[in-house]
Amino acid sequence: MRLRLVPQDTNWDFMRWRHYTFGASVVAMVASLAIWLLVGLNFGIDFLGGTTIRTESSQAVDVGAYRDALAPLDLGDVTITEVFDPTFAPDQNVAQIRIQAQAGAESVTPETIAAVEVALQTVDPSLTFPSVESVGPKVSGELITTALIALAAAIGAMLFYIWLRFEWQFAVGAVAALVHDVVLTIGIFALLQIRFDLATIAALLTVLGYSINDTVVIFDRLRENLIKFKKTPLIEVMNRSVNETLSRTLMTSGTTLLALVALIVLGGDVIRGFVFAILWGVIVGTYSSVYVAKNVVLMLGVERDPKKPSDAGTQFADIDA
Repeated sequence: MRLRLVPQDTNWDFMRWRHYTFGASVVAMVASLAIWLLVGLNFGIDFLGGTTIRTESSQAVDVGAYRDALAPLDLGDVTITEVFDPTFAPDQNVAQIRIQAQAGAESVTPETIAAVEVALQTVDPSLTFPSVESVGPKVSGELITTALIALAAAIGAMLFYIWLRFEWQFAVGAVAALVHDVVLTIGIFALLQIRFDLATIAALLTVLGYSINDTVVIFDRLRENLIKFKKTPLIEVMNRSVNETLSRTLMTSGTTLLALVALIVLGGDVIRGFVFAILWGVIVGTYSSVYVAKNVVLMLGVERDPKKPSDAGTQFADIDA
């Protein structure tokens, strides 16, 4: 007996609300960009440069006392946050202390780190320091540049692939969906002030791959249906294509979300930003495959001449996926 999340033959009118969904997507993108510019991202140590010290103690974290103890050291911008995690033991209290890179130095010196540890242990003698991470300002600047190049290269390569496999309208729709996914992910990170570091960039690249895969599956069915239903209006062919791939889309997204929810609840704070980015990206990517990519293709139109054999896949359509 086969498991089905949806009936075998569905005929839901997904494109009925296309104007509202596309408008909502545009508004969400503008809002995400505004939040990004006004609030900014909570960059991790990878992008800012400096040192992150992780502390652990059996006593409760007193952020105010920690800050007062570090004040005489004149370290500049110091951020102290208590880390919460459901997997921690009742007597496991963890804090994260981020110290900006010092002027004229590639990173915080070992002497400064030692002074910080001594100052904090005057507040809590049981305090331990499980990890210390340092990144210089020059390295962090190079990491930002490399991350942006990686995102641009990934989107560009996917644009080229879709253009070869389908028509140029499909390529524009697919890239619009990818940009939509990236902008909304960055916006939610800025809004919630979730740490944005190299792991998040890796998650964004994963989201791009997941989103384009779902988009290509629907596009492939759309191309087949354009050949079969030459005289059917494009919007109806799109609805049919989405309905025919709906079971596959829900099964893939659903099983992926199950694993991601387990990771975000039980995986710990170290990977939480990475997992959240993928979790959010799967949801947004599934949405954009239908309501952004297809909307753009519908607005641009596809050449269809019922008197001639359809070339909806272009001369490169027989390339293996």
